[in-house]
Amino acid sequence: MSRRVKFIAGGLVIAAALGYLVFTGVSRSVVYFVTPSELGAAPEPGKAYRLGGMVKPGTLKWNPKTVELDFVLSDGQGTIAVKHKGAPPDLFAEGRGAVVEGTWSRDGYFQAASIMAKRRRGWCSVPPATCRPSRPSARPWISARTSGPLA
Repeated sequence: MSRRVKFIAGGLVIAAALGYLVFTGVSRSVVYFVTPSELGAAPEPGKAYRLGGMVKPGTLKWNPKTVELDFVLSDGQGTIAVKHKGAPPDLFAEGRGAVVEGTWSRDGYFQAASIMAKRRRGWCSVPPATCRPSRPSARPWISARTSGPLA
């Protein structure tokens, strides 16, 4: 085998290995959540899900003594009752988007382990003062003029 053929073969092996690493890295980092209508169609008790939707107005019940939060997520077609033990994020409110991670209960509700509340321009599961947009603003003049927790 000539030196040139060995060099090309080695380059192809390295390119294939890098391609595989990029492909597996991208496919593992893709985050998907199910909607309430998708989960309602075929829930599996005990299975971990990431559920996303809008907090239905009038369904938010917060008990500060027991630190229990009950609400309903909706996607306009289906609704799912959600229960969470712990304080909600500061931006969590009725009529806003939320993504919850947890499991489907045999009793017919979603038991959330964590809640991420949607800001005006992104998702945030930390206090608003430390939350930053996940991507640069498409309208830089807005982010340049505003500051603070709702920027």
